Amino acid sequence: MKERLQLGASISLISLILLALAWETVLAPLKPGGSLLMLKTVPLLLPLFGILRGKRYTYQWSSMFILLYFTEGVVRAWSDTGLSAQLAAAEIILSVTFFSCAIFYARLTRR
Repeated sequence: MKERLQLGASISLISLILLALAWETVLAPLKPGGSLLMLKTVPLLLPLFGILRGKRYTYQWSSMFILLYFTEGVVRAWSDTGLSAQLAAAEIILSVTFFSCAIFYARLTRR
């Protein structure tokens, strides 16, 4: 079970990084040619190695950190249209998946 949660958190985090990068550079950037919003992927790199290595503390703090991306997804799904709204819905799904896996992983690995 622990391995599945770690795999789910890892896949959803990496997918969220790739989605955010593709969204703001190629798929539906705010300005043609990309925008500086692509830099929103940089903070997602902070917990990546801790998540891949199964560090419980990283799962704890990143579960709260990911809620910023959930909030952005909700706001943009509500306010944007077309492809951007669909990408925001994908961001919501990935952030909820990561949050769920991280919470249950942290609970399962407590001392």
